[in-house]
Amino acid sequence: MDHLVTTTPSNQPANTPHADDRLPWFPLALLAAIGFVLVAMETMPAGLLPVIADGMGTSEGTVGLFVSAYAIGTVIATVPAITLTRSLRRKPLLMTAIAVLVIANTLTAFAPNVTVALVTRFVAGAASGVIWGMFATYARRISPARFAGVSLAIVSTGAPVGFALGTPLGSFIGTALDWRWSFIGLSLVGVVILALIAVFVPDAPGQTATAKLSVVKVFRIRGIAVILAVIATWMVAHNTIYTYISPYLRVTGTDLSAGLVLLVYGIAAILGVVVTGALLDRHPRPLLHLSVGLFVVTGVVLLVGHASPVAVLVAAVLWGISFGGASTQLQAALTTAGGENADVASAFLPVAFNIAIFVAGVFGAALLTVFDGLVLAVVMIVFGAIAALLTLVGRRSAFPARL
Repeated sequence: MDHLVTTTPSNQPANTPHADDRLPWFPLALLAAIGFVLVAMETMPAGLLPVIADGMGTSEGTVGLFVSAYAIGTVIATVPAITLTRSLRRKPLLMTAIAVLVIANTLTAFAPNVTVALVTRFVAGAASGVIWGMFATYARRISPARFAGVSLAIVSTGAPVGFALGTPLGSFIGTALDWRWSFIGLSLVGVVILALIAVFVPDAPGQTATAKLSVVKVFRIRGIAVILAVIATWMVAHNTIYTYISPYLRVTGTDLSAGLVLLVYGIAAILGVVVTGALLDRHPRPLLHLSVGLFVVTGVVLLVGHASPVAVLVAAVLWGISFGGASTQLQAALTTAGGENADVASAFLPVAFNIAIFVAGVFGAALLTVFDGLVLAVVMIVFGAIAALLTLVGRRSAFPARL
């Protein structure tokens, strides 16, 4: 399939014409803000399990399906939706997806029972997948080509901020007032961002008909499969311990709370995005190797230094720095490998991420029925090492020396 990539006019997504060569900071910041909303919307129920369960007269395990339904919606809808809409103008598509997301999230807030809530969460997840699937290429198309990495880094800041602040904030509001207000408040934020996007974010073209490849052929483009393998293994390594950080901390005897450790991780992850933005355009391959390597070192620190509160907090900082820019780096690799079919290639990322989230949840739960929480650090090391090995195996086919 290599010849299909090299015969395109450029191995980068086509950029729209620019009146100047400046980076569109505010439009990119608005895209990042939607990223914050997406992450907060997906993970917020995890911080409200007892409140929602009490309010709806059901179990916490059932409420946990709110997260699963959202993730399944993303997995099922993303690739088909992006494939069918890749010829459409980007801005109308983005605004439509955000509108559906806000409406679905609002309906969750007013859901009379769990069944309705799960349906609306599925629809919200599907809309989320469309937005994630077009994020990277949209950012690159409205930015000068020389700022490809920086633009991706800017729009990627919303995710770690959502992990660090969105879920705790939603939990606070839901506990202080009512869980429904957490959803309503997030919908109101979405409406404000949607209005600002309508005014300030420029449009971008879709994909030309002559450049379209089928989903299967896009998957077979040189480097795509290796990148997705790295995403899957690295995400399982990360999310297994991220999801079950409380069982790990209980074994350490450090008395550190999960909230504190994840807050430190989230703040450090923002720093990781900043570092990625500074280095991605010029040194994408060394940056990726360094990030995965530091991630493995983090797992070693969490295993060997588990009894020390200082060591665990230092590991949380290293964890955030090493993994915070992972999505940006891997998204850049996918869009570069995808060339003119970057929209579909990028759509694989949220699908791979959410499948890995599901696998990590099941895998971690199974391990914890047999072992104590320290096994999670071992998973981080082993799967992180596999991801590192894959980046070396695919260093020339999947991970370019420069974007």
